[in-house]
Amino acid sequence: MTRGDGLLNHDLLPGEKGPQDACGVFGVWAPGEEVAKLTYFGLYALQHRGQESAGIAVSDGKQILVYKEMGLVSQVFNEATLESLDGYLAIGHARYSTTGASVWENAQPTFRRTATGNLALGHNGNLTNTAELAERLAETIAESGELQLGQVPTSTSDTELMTALLAGHPDISIEEAAVLELPRMRGAFSLVFMDDTTLYAARDPQGIRPLVLGQLETGWVVASETAALDIVGAKFVRDIQPGELVAIDGDGVRTRRFAEAEPKACLFEYVYLARPDTALDGQSVHATRVEVGRRLAREHPVEADLVIPVPESGTPGAVGYAQASGIPFAQGLVKNAYVGRTFISPSQTLRQLGIRLKLNPLREVIAGRRLVVVDDSIVRGNTQRAIVKMLREAGAKEVHVRISSPPVKWPCFYGIDFATRAELIANNQTVDEIRESIGADSLNYIALDNLIEATNVPKNNLCRACFDGIYPVALPEPELLGKYLLEDDLEAVVPDHLVVAATPSSTTVGALGQP
Repeated sequence: MTRGDGLLNHDLLPGEKGPQDACGVFGVWAPGEEVAKLTYFGLYALQHRGQESAGIAVSDGKQILVYKEMGLVSQVFNEATLESLDGYLAIGHARYSTTGASVWENAQPTFRRTATGNLALGHNGNLTNTAELAERLAETIAESGELQLGQVPTSTSDTELMTALLAGHPDISIEEAAVLELPRMRGAFSLVFMDDTTLYAARDPQGIRPLVLGQLETGWVVASETAALDIVGAKFVRDIQPGELVAIDGDGVRTRRFAEAEPKACLFEYVYLARPDTALDGQSVHATRVEVGRRLAREHPVEADLVIPVPESGTPGAVGYAQASGIPFAQGLVKNAYVGRTFISPSQTLRQLGIRLKLNPLREVIAGRRLVVVDDSIVRGNTQRAIVKMLREAGAKEVHVRISSPPVKWPCFYGIDFATRAELIANNQTVDEIRESIGADSLNYIALDNLIEATNVPKNNLCRACFDGIYPVALPEPELLGKYLLEDDLEAVVPDHLVVAATPSSTTVGALGQP
């Protein structure tokens, strides 16, 4: 299974969770088209960005219907469900949780009835001033003594809080509310949202997470990655700019700026998160990863017989390493194409087999050979340790590990769920200590500046925080960060006696037909 199908390199070991992106978002405005099905296929292309839950919201111009459930896109939706989601405007979301627990209540899109119509919203990223925004919402409610329709948060994600803030303006449209509220939000947010008649897209002033605009013959599409445009037959128009709000309706596309652009696109998107068939800032991700491999070979050469990748996201780097070094490329590890995210825990016997559940060596290729093994990153080191051991057991003479990113030493607060800093192996061990830990004959990482040059993006326009600890958006105190920040704080935001009176009835459904 490829990266696009949702299997991540660092899911190769049972219980081993690697870096996970927060979400994938998709939106379409296309009268006359089956927008729910277009959104389904768009989300399918973005499945690698989130595998915990999926949802689609559709409007026929009069009402919004939301269907969401836990699981992969292909598990959540079927033909009958999609046929029931009738309209000309839709947004979709595939979630990996970075704020709020992985439960149905936190699945997206979120939904609100507001004083000016209905609102549904999907979010890729992670806010850093969530506590501040929750406090402001609480103060607004306390000062007025009454709740506006849609103002009550009903789950514990930062997305839910954003939705409540956008919905809490009874005298202005959703678009005008967005112009007021978006400048107050800090961190990473690439948003798709909609009212009954209009599709909106917005990107934080740093543009940390990607968001693109595409055109159909009958309408428009917005998506996290260009690969999602390709799958629905949309032509890429442009990247949505940092600090930009786009609105799409019967009058066409209009745009306005809610903040000055201060570009800091995520460097780890180029390394690992984005699909290889996506373009970021006009640059092919696959071509970038191949170039990184070439640079890695020139920076850290070694005498060897074969270059092999850790499939799948190590493959472009291995191709580049082979090209620049002149060492032949080979597929030395075979991945089970039908093993994806599983909810069945392996037995102890199978757990002892570890990585062999998903990877197996080609012994006739490996035996007696000196190998260069190329991978995209090392997080805890458990996956690489298991791979090196497996290759040695298959008869490899030498195993030289090359990593097409610098050591990951710092956690991300902008929408990637890394291990904690204490769990990051590069945080407390030298390169040689890591080499010894994973059992390799040699270990080298590409230099940060070399990686950056391969992207063709200026260094100052990239967020490199996981590699160098320089966070482009200021972070609050540690106690005001964290995935479960809002889990116990809903009562602090909204007094109990107001919640019942203000919680709106909704056309949101979980399993279809269950309000």
